[in-house]
Amino acid sequence: QRESDRLSQAMVQAMNATIEALFLYPVKSCRGIRLEAAELAATGLAAHGIGDREWLIVDDAGEFITQRSAPRMALIATALERHSLWLHAPGMLSLEIPFELEGDDITVRVWNDTLTATTQGQLASDWFTRFLGTPCQLVRFDRRQQRLADPRYTGTLEVPYQFADAFPLLVVSQASLDDFNARLQAQGEAAIGIERFRPNLVLGGIDAFGEDFIDEIRIGELTLRLVKPCSRCPVPTIDPATGLSHPAVGDLLNQFRATPEGVMFGVNAIVTAGAGREIRVGDEADISIRF
Repeated sequence: QRESDRLSQAMVQAMNATIEALFLYPVKSCRGIRLEAAELAATGLAAHGIGDREWLIVDDAGEFITQRSAPRMALIATALERHSLWLHAPGMLSLEIPFELEGDDITVRVWNDTLTATTQGQLASDWFTRFLGTPCQLVRFDRRQQRLADPRYTGTLEVPYQFADAFPLLVVSQASLDDFNARLQAQGEAAIGIERFRPNLVLGGIDAFGEDFIDEIRIGELTLRLVKPCSRCPVPTIDPATGLSHPAVGDLLNQFRATPEGVMFGVNAIVTAGAGREIRVGDEADISIRF
């Protein structure tokens, strides 16, 4: 009944789009990996069996750490090889984290969720502590548990995800970035890259901020539903080349993307059909628009 009511209140039109880019973020708040193809699991994008935000950095109390409080995390590059996660940062030796690494189970907190995570060894703890300048350690999501997205937005579907803030996927259009950059450059500022907004899927072929009105994205037998606009924190203001704040980005977002619920850019999405199938850059997508 809820679904029929939702659709009856919307005028839905169909149109086409393309997948312009795919990004996977193995470690929450570190740099992502740009992919040509990925598995679209129920928990979000995956590659080499590794899911989005599968690792997390926590402090001594188990509280999660992100660029909000540790902007130097923007300088930490990630890479996935066949059997290992690799981490690279300025002035640091590269760090290898084998996928099969075993550790201790500890309790961690991400926002209001208390979760079980597995420690990734003293070497990783020392590496992150040295680079970030505060005691911390790397932990991995325990797949024996299930963390579910808020049913206020997913309805009767149980939608699992790992250490992301609230949902498995974030969708942004290339046109939205282009519009934002045109406004930014009109103020005498340099254009920024899409990585500032940390999307998983970048759509081409739609108007700027057209993603705000998308109901579903269908790619073959895959179906994504866009469920909630993404309220932005200060992370998009952090320059990934320097790890320093770029206030003009936040100021501009506040000028034309502020709502009573927050400053919005991009839309969170869930997988409703076809989980486990491959998605590729260049794939054509049918999208339905609601008004």
